[in-house]
Amino acid sequence: MPLADAIRTIPDYPKKGILFRDITTLLGDAKAFRKAVDELVQPWAGTKIDKVAGMEARGFILGGAVAHQLSAGFIPIRKKGKLPHKTVSVSYALEYGEDQMEMHEDAVNGPERVILVDDLIATGGTAEGAVKLLRKQGADVVAAVFVIDLPDLGGAKKIEALGVPVRTLVAFEGH
Repeated sequence: MPLADAIRTIPDYPKKGILFRDITTLLGDAKAFRKAVDELVQPWAGTKIDKVAGMEARGFILGGAVAHQLSAGFIPIRKKGKLPHKTVSVSYALEYGEDQMEMHEDAVNGPERVILVDDLIATGGTAEGAVKLLRKQGADVVAAVFVIDLPDLGGAKKIEALGVPVRTLVAFEGH
Protein backbone atom coordinates (compact mmCIF):
# COMPACT_ATOMS: atom_id res chain seq x y z
CA MET A 1 0.00 0.00 0.00
CA PRO A 2 1.37 3.46 -0.83
CA LEU A 3 2.06 5.56 2.28
CA ALA A 4 -0.29 8.30 1.05
CA ASP A 5 -3.18 5.84 1.40
CA ALA A 6 -2.43 5.48 5.12
CA ILE A 7 -2.71 9.24 5.76
CA ARG A 8 -6.15 10.63 6.57
CA THR A 9 -7.19 13.99 5.13
CA ILE A 10 -9.51 16.11 7.27
CA PRO A 11 -11.12 19.01 5.40
CA ASP A 12 -11.57 22.41 7.04
CA TYR A 13 -9.32 21.69 10.02
CA PRO A 14 -8.14 23.67 11.92
CA LYS A 15 -9.99 26.26 9.85
CA LYS A 16 -12.09 26.43 6.70
CA GLY A 17 -10.17 25.84 3.49
CA ILE A 18 -7.37 23.77 5.09
CA LEU A 19 -6.89 20.09 4.24
CA PHE A 20 -5.25 18.69 7.38
CA ARG A 21 -2.98 15.71 6.70
CA ASP A 22 -3.34 13.43 9.73
CA ILE A 23 -0.64 10.79 10.22
CA THR A 24 -2.33 9.16 13.24
CA THR A 25 -3.85 6.64 10.83
CA LEU A 26 -0.37 5.86 9.47
CA LEU A 27 0.97 5.49 13.02
CA GLY A 28 -1.85 3.08 13.86
CA ASP A 29 -1.14 0.85 10.86
CA ALA A 30 1.84 -1.35 11.82
CA LYS A 31 2.93 -2.01 8.22
CA ALA A 32 2.63 1.63 7.12
CA PHE A 33 4.41 2.88 10.25
CA ARG A 34 7.25 0.41 9.74
CA LYS A 35 7.52 1.33 6.05
CA ALA A 36 7.65 5.07 6.85
CA VAL A 37 10.35 4.64 9.49
CA ASP A 38 12.39 2.34 7.23
CA GLU A 39 12.20 4.86 4.37
CA LEU A 40 13.17 7.77 6.63
CA VAL A 41 16.18 5.80 7.93
CA GLN A 42 17.36 4.15 4.71
CA PRO A 43 19.73 6.84 3.33
CA TRP A 44 21.68 6.91 6.62
CA ALA A 45 21.73 3.21 7.51
CA GLY A 46 25.32 2.22 8.19
CA THR A 47 26.55 5.81 8.54
CA LYS A 48 27.48 7.62 11.73
CA ILE A 49 24.54 9.61 13.04
CA ASP A 50 24.99 10.76 16.62
CA LYS A 51 21.55 12.16 17.37
CA VAL A 52 18.08 12.49 15.93
CA ALA A 53 16.15 15.65 16.82
CA GLY A 54 12.37 15.47 16.81
CA MET A 55 10.02 18.44 16.88
CA GLU A 56 7.02 18.43 19.18
CA ALA A 57 4.81 16.40 18.97
CA ARG A 58 4.64 13.94 16.08
CA GLY A 59 8.36 14.39 15.49
CA PHE A 60 8.87 12.75 18.89
CA ILE A 61 7.11 9.59 17.72
CA LEU A 62 8.87 9.38 14.38
CA GLY A 63 12.20 10.68 15.67
CA GLY A 64 12.31 8.15 18.49
CA ALA A 65 11.77 5.31 16.04
CA VAL A 66 14.38 6.70 13.62
CA ALA A 67 16.90 7.18 16.45
CA HIS A 68 16.35 3.60 17.60
CA GLN A 69 16.94 2.25 14.07
CA LEU A 70 20.13 4.31 13.70
CA SER A 71 21.42 3.51 17.23
CA ALA A 72 21.49 7.25 17.86
CA GLY A 73 20.47 9.44 20.77
CA PHE A 74 17.29 11.54 20.69
CA ILE A 75 16.85 15.29 21.18
CA PRO A 76 13.38 16.63 21.93
CA ILE A 77 12.74 20.13 20.57
CA ARG A 78 9.78 21.69 22.36
CA LYS A 79 7.77 24.85 22.67
CA LYS A 80 9.14 27.35 25.18
CA GLY A 81 8.72 26.45 28.84
CA LYS A 82 8.19 22.69 28.46
CA LEU A 83 11.68 21.37 29.28
CA PRO A 84 12.82 21.01 32.92
CA HIS A 85 16.58 21.70 32.66
CA LYS A 86 18.61 24.66 31.36
CA THR A 87 17.64 25.39 27.78
CA VAL A 88 18.67 27.32 24.69
CA SER A 89 15.97 28.84 22.55
CA VAL A 90 15.31 30.37 19.16
CA SER A 91 12.41 32.34 17.73
CA TYR A 92 10.72 31.06 14.59
CA ALA A 93 8.08 32.33 12.19
CA LEU A 94 4.48 31.18 12.29
CA GLU A 95 1.89 31.83 9.62
CA TYR A 96 0.72 34.85 11.65
CA GLY A 97 3.42 35.86 14.11
CA GLU A 98 6.28 34.27 15.94
CA ASP A 99 6.95 31.67 18.65
CA GLN A 100 9.94 30.13 20.40
CA MET A 101 11.29 26.59 20.67
CA GLU A 102 13.85 25.15 23.03
CA MET A 103 16.09 22.21 23.68
CA HIS A 104 18.29 21.38 26.63
CA GLU A 105 21.59 23.25 26.42
CA ASP A 106 23.51 19.97 26.83
CA ALA A 107 21.52 18.06 24.16
CA VAL A 108 24.31 18.47 21.58
CA ASN A 109 27.91 17.75 22.47
CA GLY A 110 30.08 19.57 19.95
CA PRO A 111 29.91 18.89 16.23
CA GLU A 112 27.60 15.86 16.43
CA ARG A 113 25.89 14.64 13.26
CA VAL A 114 22.14 15.20 13.67
CA ILE A 115 19.09 14.38 11.58
CA LEU A 116 15.97 16.51 12.11
CA VAL A 117 12.63 14.64 11.95
CA ASP A 118 8.99 15.73 11.83
CA ASP A 119 5.77 14.47 10.32
CA LEU A 120 5.17 17.32 7.87
CA ILE A 121 6.88 20.29 6.28
CA ALA A 122 4.68 23.16 5.11
CA THR A 123 6.11 26.70 5.19
CA GLY A 124 9.30 25.49 6.88
CA GLY A 125 9.26 28.05 9.71
CA THR A 126 9.42 25.47 12.50
CA ALA A 127 12.05 23.35 10.75
CA GLU A 128 14.14 26.44 10.00
CA GLY A 129 14.02 27.40 13.67
CA ALA A 130 15.05 23.88 14.70
CA VAL A 131 18.01 23.87 12.28
CA LYS A 132 19.17 27.22 13.68
CA LEU A 133 18.75 25.98 17.26
CA LEU A 134 20.77 22.83 16.60
CA ARG A 135 23.51 24.76 14.80
CA LYS A 136 23.63 27.30 17.64
CA GLN A 137 24.83 24.42 19.84
CA GLY A 138 27.38 23.19 17.29
CA ALA A 139 25.42 20.39 15.61
CA ASP A 140 26.12 19.35 12.05
CA VAL A 141 22.57 18.99 10.70
CA VAL A 142 23.11 16.39 8.00
CA ALA A 143 19.46 16.13 6.88
CA ALA A 144 15.86 17.01 7.62
CA VAL A 145 13.33 14.23 7.01
CA PHE A 146 9.55 14.38 6.89
CA VAL A 147 6.79 11.96 6.02
CA ILE A 148 4.72 14.65 4.26
CA ASP A 149 5.69 17.61 2.09
CA LEU A 150 3.28 20.36 1.07
CA PRO A 151 5.48 21.61 -1.80
CA ASP A 152 3.21 24.53 -2.73
CA LEU A 153 4.14 26.16 0.61
CA GLY A 154 7.90 26.05 -0.09
CA GLY A 155 9.19 24.73 3.23
CA ALA A 156 11.50 22.06 1.83
CA LYS A 157 13.18 24.62 -0.44
CA LYS A 158 13.64 26.94 2.57
CA ILE A 159 15.50 24.20 4.48
CA GLU A 160 17.58 23.23 1.45
CA ALA A 161 18.58 26.91 1.12
CA LEU A 162 20.13 26.55 4.60
CA GLY A 163 22.37 23.81 3.17
CA VAL A 164 20.39 20.96 4.72
CA PRO A 165 19.27 18.14 2.41
CA VAL A 166 15.56 17.33 2.74
CA ARG A 167 13.94 13.92 2.35
CA THR A 168 10.16 13.53 2.19
CA LEU A 169 8.11 10.41 1.54
CA VAL A 170 4.75 11.76 0.33
CA ALA A 171 3.81 15.05 -1.31
CA PHE A 172 0.33 16.56 -1.31
CA GLU A 173 -0.31 19.47 -3.66
CA GLY A 174 -2.25 22.44 -2.32
CA HIS A 175 -2.51 23.40 1.33
